[in-house]
Amino acid sequence: MAVMATHVITGAGSGIGAAVARRLHARGDDLVLHARDAGRAKELAAEFPGARTLVGDLADPDRLSWAFSHQSLPDRVDSLLHVAGVVDLGRVGDLTPKSWRHQLNVNLVAPAELTRHLLPQLRASRGHVIFVNSGAGLAAHADWSAYAASKHGLKALADSLRAEEHANGVRVTSVYPGRTASPMQAKVHQQEGKDYDPSKWIDPESVATAIVMSLDLPRDAEVNDLTVRPGR
Repeated sequence: MAVMATHVITGAGSGIGAAVARRLHARGDDLVLHARDAGRAKELAAEFPGARTLVGDLADPDRLSWAFSHQSLPDRVDSLLHVAGVVDLGRVGDLTPKSWRHQLNVNLVAPAELTRHLLPQLRASRGHVIFVNSGAGLAAHADWSAYAASKHGLKALADSLRAEEHANGVRVTSVYPGRTASPMQAKVHQQEGKDYDPSKWIDPESVATAIVMSLDLPRDAEVNDLTVRPGR
């Protein structure tokens, strides 16, 4: 009897994370869905029957160890998908340390901490870590400094992790989506003062297809960096 793969996913509540979770859930894989609090965990468990949840606030990575010590981490982890993220646009001359810390914590420090906690399981399964990065992780533009810095850092985290864990059989992939039709994109447009038309941007399902392709690639190959741009 085939053993179903177990995937730990952050950001499964909306956008790309929800699309990936639906895809993996539909094919019968086991899901462990990260949630920031118990209420959100209950919502995710209702949306994905049979899925387990893992609660911890990514905005406060210093407390993730404490939060996880009161829960059971999964015994098996075949993939860890870092999809959750936050964005707060602003000019360098206007952004406060609070805004910098929030984006760096959620987008960079928390993924590193979550990876640290699950590395033993990933090594045992010769698993896969996928970081959903951003086009801002490759090029920074005006008003995007803090977000882009967090995503440039996420690329560095992924590259270092890949070099460190390659001998352990752990695959590491960074995915760089362009603008994707999601609640985050609606917020970005609001911050930019622009009208939001989701039909102009990438469907989250298309990014999910790219992510699942990376997961399903035969073991003799590894997708290191995958850029997904709007096709319209």
